[in-house]
Amino acid sequence: MKARQRTVRLELTEPLRISRSTMAAREAVWLSVEHAGRHGHGEAVTSVYYGLDADTLGRLLHAESQWLARFAEPESALEALHNGGRESTPPAVTAAVESALLDLLGKQAGIPVHELLGASVAPCAATARTIGITSPSRAEAQAARLVRDGFSVIKIKAGSPDPADDLERVRAVRAAAPHARLLLDPNGAWTVSTTQRLLPRLAELGIEAVEQPIAPGDPEALATLAERSPLPVIADEDAVGHEDARRLAGRVQGINVKLAKCGGVSAALRIAELVADTGTELMLGCLTASTLGIAPAVHLADRARWIDLDGHLLLADDPWTGIGGADGTVQASRRPGLGVRPRLKEDRR
Repeated sequence: MKARQRTVRLELTEPLRISRSTMAAREAVWLSVEHAGRHGHGEAVTSVYYGLDADTLGRLLHAESQWLARFAEPESALEALHNGGRESTPPAVTAAVESALLDLLGKQAGIPVHELLGASVAPCAATARTIGITSPSRAEAQAARLVRDGFSVIKIKAGSPDPADDLERVRAVRAAAPHARLLLDPNGAWTVSTTQRLLPRLAELGIEAVEQPIAPGDPEALATLAERSPLPVIADEDAVGHEDARRLAGRVQGINVKLAKCGGVSAALRIAELVADTGTELMLGCLTASTLGIAPAVHLADRARWIDLDGHLLLADDPWTGIGGADGTVQASRRPGLGVRPRLKEDRR
């Protein structure tokens, strides 16, 4: 097999502020794998939090390309990947390699990736749309626009220096979207005492669930909060991979599974199997990425309670198309492989 890569810059429509940073753009590295005249594609995006810049991703994916060249067909490469052949590779890179191989295998077989994974019906789900840390009036206007566009799930970022500002933002969004399902994500910005004080008030405002309210690194404290919480607590930064999920299974109400965080589709499926029947449910999340980077998770969307796959919707110019989302619903394509394709320049906005 042959592989090549390309680095592109993904600009956001507007900067997204969360508790620990503000992002206006990020780089993506696309991996393309070729075999027998067909091509499979995957994407890895830069992340300050996970210590991955464009140069690092490029170097790592170049090494993966050399590794892939050892295999005569994608089936054997995917088997080696799943058998732990690249354990030292960062999860985001492994996820991109697996994505390219699944895309290629689906195209060779003439079936979409969700059928490769055993699902006969193309997954379709309402996705959350994120509102960053901003003024209550701006949050209210954004929420009203999202409701008009068809969104029924809204995720509100929290973690302002004054928690009262977070509550005001929630009230503003609730006023503009009285019937929407609301999720809240402080990205670990609150203390335990602040979280304990705010959770009942958030429940009264109709927040459905809260992601990672306290700083990662103390999963026991997170589990204790979840045990006493009036609403579901979802682990994110404290639930990176399989072992983290094992420690928290049955102790938190949800785990946010991001393919770039856990290592790809197969790793996500192992976590889903691990937490089944424990009382812990899945959230499918993502980093800001193009449709190519989001698509593999959309093929798993029937396996999670909460879907937060809006990373491509935050972009000013998504270079790929094929999973929808602009109307509040993402759907896996029935086309072979991931079902995504480059967006024609005249169609890009």
